[in-house]
Amino acid sequence: MSSAAKIKVRPTGATATLGRTGFPHVVSETGGVIDIRTGAAEAGFNPLDLLYASLSACLAMSARIAASRLGVLDRLTHVSVRVSGSKAPDEPSRIAGFNVEFEIAGDFDEAMRGEIARLAEDEICTVSNTIKGQPDFTVTVAGADGYHDAGT
Repeated sequence: MSSAAKIKVRPTGATATLGRTGFPHVVSETGGVIDIRTGAAEAGFNPLDLLYASLSACLAMSARIAASRLGVLDRLTHVSVRVSGSKAPDEPSRIAGFNVEFEIAGDFDEAMRGEIARLAEDEICTVSNTIKGQPDFTVTVAGADGYHDAGT
């Protein structure tokens, strides 16, 4: 048996459903569940929060991987990544810029903290690399009679 055959691949993806009223209910391919909230005073995640959460989680995990690659993981005690952004003032609706704040605690100088953050953001994090790129979208649309390519 080859080593590639031993690797388990985690299913990825999510499905959001909602009715004529209410908010989306999202289920991941692995059974994770989250209900979306959009009211300003409601506790919970809205779609932009999920985008920021994905980026912050990916960068935090990637910082730990970067510390390991640099041989300093044993000196790392804590990583926190806060992500926010600003919406573009014009159409189409989108985030114009992300604000990313790393807190990397451990026995490091500023240069090492910077290198950990750089590796995490520039090379390791799939989410940041995807956002910075221009991924292709394949869109299909289904009705009661089945799936159709978008625009047909």
